[in-house]
Amino acid sequence: MRGCIGVVEAFEPLGESIARCAANAALHDPRFSPVRAEELPELEIELSLLSPLEPILPEKIEIGKHGLLISQGPKRGLLLPQVAVEHKLSCDKFLEETCRKAGLNANAWQEPKTQILGFTCEVFSEGGSTGEQLTADG
Repeated sequence: MRGCIGVVEAFEPLGESIARCAANAALHDPRFSPVRAEELPELEIELSLLSPLEPILPEKIEIGKHGLLISQGPKRGLLLPQVAVEHKLSCDKFLEETCRKAGLNANAWQEPKTQILGFTCEVFSEGGSTGEQLTADG
């Protein structure tokens, strides 16, 4: 991975948002060095379009189907469904890692003041859509 930057709430047309996020992911993701021109032919681009966010109970989370957005006050973290699959995370570990991404302690998902939202993704890559498009349920 060389960059991952996106938006959860849409404030502009989809095409503009995709272009802006792609440029930011390639050039401004603080976790990675900027993509260099000579790397462009080797890049594989993947785009995940999120379904609406909905409250979800931990026992309803399906690994590989649901992504998570966990928030507590101003802190929030989001992990895509593919993250849990790629890292072979259990449901509890997925919740913990999403909490860590939010800057919370790993068990914050168990606290009443923590909001857990689920979503699904339709994933597109240069090879086309994976066809994944399901809805989160609570």
